[in-house]
Amino acid sequence: QVQLVESGGGLVQAGGSLRLSCAASGRTFTSYAVGWFRQAPGKEREFVAAINSNVPWTDYADSVKGRLTISRDNAKNTVYLQMNSLKHEDTTIYYCAAGPRSNYRAAYNYWGQGTQVTVSS
Repeated sequence: QVQLVESGGGLVQAGGSLRLSCAASGRTFTSYAVGWFRQAPGKEREFVAAINSNVPWTDYADSVKGRLTISRDNAKNTVYLQMNSLKHEDTTIYYCAAGPRSNYRAAYNYWGQGTQVTVSS
């Protein structure tokens, strides 16, 4: 069992930066890949980025490549999403999830509660 808690969301101006954190509890966290997803009201939850655990691998949605960077610190049981050059369209709730290496929402077993990111234009 893995519990996930996101933090770091907030209000930022367009062009600014935020760093989201996904803190995990559970002894098996390092066995899982971690993904970040986002969901705007009335829309499907969409893939943002993912990172593997022990074997180097990351993946990004085309819309965030070059602006967002995912990383993880297994010693701290934490995954980060560094968000730079933020745009108004990045405004939504961001969720982290743990599961097998994938960029498909359905593949992930464990989810956090989400953190709101608001980018003012």
